[in-house]
Amino acid sequence: MPYILCLILFCVGLLAVVTQRNLIKIIMGVAIIDYAVNAFLIMIGYRAGGMAPILESKIPVATFINEAVDPFPQAMVLTAIVIGLGVLALLVAIAMRLYHKYGTFDITEIRRLRG
Repeated sequence: MPYILCLILFCVGLLAVVTQRNLIKIIMGVAIIDYAVNAFLIMIGYRAGGMAPILESKIPVATFINEAVDPFPQAMVLTAIVIGLGVLALLVAIAMRLYHKYGTFDITEIRRLRG
């Protein structure tokens, strides 16, 4: 069920990117897609009743391998959050420059005002 919710969230973001004409709404759709992918990656690494991925000396290694949560998706999500923030900041900066040049966020108007 949580995977279906991630898919629905991804589809909502994709729908906003494809159908909207306002640049700000398109940027919000890209951010929603980013959040959906991050939630999906976190769910991949989830293990019910799992322990933190920190090896202690009193726990046997075989038990640790079978019960610990996979730390790789967590590291991937941390990296994806930083990259997503950079991309979002770049998109907002480009949108601001386009607004200063054309005076609108409507992409059909921006296409028509080419020059």
